[in-house]
Parts: sequence; structure tokens; C-alpha cells
Amino acid sequence: MKIKMMSDTQDQNNDDLFEHYHFVASKGQDPLRVDKFLMNFIENASRNKIQKAAKSGNIFVNSETVKPNHRVKAGDEVKVLMEYPPYENLLEPENIPIDVVYEDDQLLVVNKSAGMVVHPGHGNYSGTLINALIYHFEHLPKNSSNRPGLVHRIDKDTSGLLVVAKTEEAMTDLSKQFFHKTSQREYVALVWGDVEEDEGTIEGNIGRHPKNRLQNMVYEGDKAEDGKPAVTHYKVLERFGYVTLVSCTLETGRTHQIRVHMKHIGHTLFNDARYGGDKILKGTSFTKYKQYVDNCFKVLPRQALHAKTLGFSHPKTKEFICFSNDMPEDMKNCIKKWRNYAKHAMK
Repeated sequence: MKIKMMSDTQDQNNDDLFEHYHFVASKGQDPLRVDKFLMNFIENASRNKIQKAAKSGNIFVNSETVKPNHRVKAGDEVKVLMEYPPYENLLEPENIPIDVVYEDDQLLVVNKSAGMVVHPGHGNYSGTLINALIYHFEHLPKNSSNRPGLVHRIDKDTSGLLVVAKTEEAMTDLSKQFFHKTSQREYVALVWGDVEEDEGTIEGNIGRHPKNRLQNMVYEGDKAEDGKPAVTHYKVLERFGYVTLVSCTLETGRTHQIRVHMKHIGHTLFNDARYGGDKILKGTSFTKYKQYVDNCFKVLPRQALHAKTLGFSHPKTKEFICFSNDMPEDMKNCIKKWRNYAKHAMK
């Protein structure tokens, strides 16, 4: 977004500024310095850089420039505006192969590999799925965040299925389906611990962690209304003693939803470094067991999460179509190791 504003730190002529970030402080926000507030929301941003931006007149609270020590209160609108457009808006086509599962004149379904970022953002301006999409497909419609083709997203180190819109009609229709929770999304995850119930539902509002800005968490009690409603249904597929293979079906699509909800009930995803799953959370203290788990981490060097099934109504024909794909080899091999471990441990 391009905005015309003037601050007391700029020249007297109105300058064209580009909006890089836009946040509204939640109802439960205690007064907090604007530099600390922004660090909770902007991934990989240092406090020093944020302070420099404030001193240069690039941080606005309720349309007024502020200093780094300005305190943000509940309901305040905080924007970071710069003289240049966000890097993620300067999209460059890149000849990156895409695993296309299905394609017609309205949409395509792709199988994203683990390690690929879906869209450019802070620290990831190339090599993303969008860079690949705009190379292989022309005139993709943009979503509300100005991102070509994207209807939804999955995390960098999560593998699996995504639907991409090729027309404005498809973008509008598919976005409504995801918003109204009529799409079908099933994930397969390997989690720490022996999940007690064979199946269940996790309901808990999700919001950003107040102390670790790279994590989200379930908000409870008086803080619950500060988070966004989230519902995950899970079902046990296979038990291996110290870890469990589960299927998770989403009603909502919050950031890190499965990772946050499974940790909330005591079953962090296996090798999920961001949420502590890259440590031994269940098992024995034997050296051989530690070596075994380390080998599993090497086989699967990411969180054990795969977007297996994706279903929705076709925007043109209105027919419900569903796609399913197999787990990638790294997850298969890790599960095979745990299956063999459980078999021998029971003897």
C-alpha cells in the first residue's frame, strides 16, 4: 500500500511512503514501548533496527510519528512506513520446479516440499513458491495480502497440498470456502508421547506468545478473547510407545495451529524445533535411546507434519473434489524407524 503522509522528521514536502507493517494492539495489551511491541510481531527484526526506524520518523501510532519509547496501548494502530516498497512486493519470477498434482483453467493443486517458503517475507525474498508460480503461470489473481494465486499457506518445513487460484473467480470462491470452513484439510503428524484418547477435539483460541515472538500459544482464562478461535480434530493412526502418529483435521486455519494445539495437550510435534520438539520429551535416559532419537532427527530434520488431504468445491462446476498424497520419504523413514523400535521394545 502506498500512502502520502508527512512527519516532523521528514522534509516539508509530502513524501510517498509504503506501508510495510500494520498492527492493531489487542484489547488486553498493557502499555508497552513501541520498539518492544513491534519485536513481538515482526519476525527476525532486531530492536536496534526498529529504534532506527522510529528515529527516522518511519513508525506511526494512530497516524502520528513516535519515538522508540512511545508506549502502545490497547486499540492503538501501529504502522511502519518506508520510502521504498516491501521487498515481498518486488516479486521476481524464478524457474523453480513445481510438483503439480492437478490443474485446470481455474486452479491448480500443488504438492509443496518441506523447506520451501510459500511466500516472500522478512529474510526470505527468493526461492519461494510464489516466485515459482509467477514464472510458470501468468496473470495470477492477487489475494487480500497482494500475493499472486495464494488461497492459503502452510509452514516452510511442512510438506503437502496447497490450492492455487488462476482466476479472480476462483480466488474469490475458494477464499470464501476457507473462511466459512467448508474446505477439507487433513494433516498427518508424528507427536511426542502416547496420546491417551483414540480421538478428540482441541478447542482453544490462538495468539502470539507474549515472551517468545516466534511462537503462538493457546490463550486461556481472562486472556482467551485476545486469541483467535481455533478447532482441531485428531485421531490416532498408530502408536509407537514414546511417539504417536495422528491425523489432524482443521476446522480453522490459524498460524501453527496443529503445532500449537498438540503442544497444548502435551504432545509436541516430533522434531519441531520452534516448539521444543527437537528434544527428547518422552522415553528413557539410556545413551543408546538418545543416540536412536538423534538418528531419527537426522532422518527427519524438520517438524513431522504433512498436509495429506485437501478437498473443496470447484469454483466453476461446484463439484466437491478431494486430493490426497503420500507422505514424503523423510517422514516415512522416520515412522519406519519408530515402528521397528516399538516392535522390538515389546518383545
